[in-house]
Amino acid sequence: MSATDPHHATHRTIEAVWRIESPRLIAGLTRLVRDIARAEDLAQDALVAALEQWPQSGIPDNPGAWLMTTAKHRAIDHLRRNTRLETKLAELAPEIAEKEQAVPDYVTAIDDNVGDDLLRLVFISCHPILSLEAQLALTLRMLGGLTTDEIARAFLVPEPTIAQRIVRAKRTLTESRVPFEVPRGPELGARLSSVLKVIYLLFNEGYSATAGEDWLRPTLCEEALRLGRILANLVPNEPEVHGLVALMEIQASRSKARTTPTGEPILLLDQNRAHWDQLLIHRGLAALQHAEQLSDNQHRNPGSYTLQAAIAACHARAVTPEATDWSRIATLYETLTRRTPSPIIELNRAVAISMAQGPQAGLDIVDTLTNEPSLKNYHLLPSVRGDLLTKLNRHNEARLEFTRAATLTRNTRERDLLLQRAKDCDQPLPTE
Repeated sequence: MSATDPHHATHRTIEAVWRIESPRLIAGLTRLVRDIARAEDLAQDALVAALEQWPQSGIPDNPGAWLMTTAKHRAIDHLRRNTRLETKLAELAPEIAEKEQAVPDYVTAIDDNVGDDLLRLVFISCHPILSLEAQLALTLRMLGGLTTDEIARAFLVPEPTIAQRIVRAKRTLTESRVPFEVPRGPELGARLSSVLKVIYLLFNEGYSATAGEDWLRPTLCEEALRLGRILANLVPNEPEVHGLVALMEIQASRSKARTTPTGEPILLLDQNRAHWDQLLIHRGLAALQHAEQLSDNQHRNPGSYTLQAAIAACHARAVTPEATDWSRIATLYETLTRRTPSPIIELNRAVAISMAQGPQAGLDIVDTLTNEPSLKNYHLLPSVRGDLLTKLNRHNEARLEFTRAATLTRNTRERDLLLQRAKDCDQPLPTE
């Protein structure tokens, strides 16, 4: 089938519609049948119907509504065939009939931040009863619309492994009778934290892949950012949601400058800032301002995502590396480490201190972390230490650190960069 074939073009359109509409479709069906696995099956049935009918009939004016109507008719058939659910069908019949009279108003649904089906799906996909790996896979499947093959390639695991995780996750949710609802009170904050963590991890894996041949995985960054933007619309009064969106927007703005045309990494201070996406920076700075205003209005301290976004904003506002306000960044990291103590945050603070006060000041902090158990196999610890030792002209020690860092990373591109830095230590630049 050629790219100019009208059926090919229709299939491409259906794929795009599915990626956009499937989360709302599955969410609405889950509310009807109270079973996320069954809801996905019904949604897939509607997709198959579209693939069969749209090439002949043409794309409907409202493809999302067409898919929802088709899926709901199949849901009714399923309920009728299952005598055990006759009572349930009677309960649902008025609601189904009412909804069939009108095209679903998705915009209104999004504005309903308590009753929205999509928001319920966000929370059920990130339910704490599931492992983090299962949450990640289910979120990408249900909310990102990715296939199991796409998810498997993103995380460098066999496709059957991802398929099993998703099947087990859906079975666990069904067997545990997890209610399809938005948690309330203190549980909302706890569950929202889990949702944000999943989105954050998705973005980070795309921004700096932990393993494999590629340093960047743009698809994961795009999906995480899309989910973050959706969540910001669904819970508009939560500062940390906007803080996370701000962080991802600003970080994503550097994507085109972070690698060479052949895929080698380019470190932050070596990037051509003219290649940074100014639209994403503008959106990120606006989201950051909104997050900070919400925190002020609610008399809350800025959360960790908002603080990280503020750090990213310092880089985004600097026209040149020399213009970076490293003292401000160091202060923000100090605040961040007080709020959420972490050796990794302390390592980042050491880098900022080294830029603001000199490499020895940063090395003094890094040296306090060398015996930290959680950083034992963290490749960025020897990498940062090697960089600081290089600046202090302690090249032999630096070479050992870069070599050790290269043995710890599982990303091929990053390993090559670290080995090159180790090699460069044998030919130090002349000191002035």
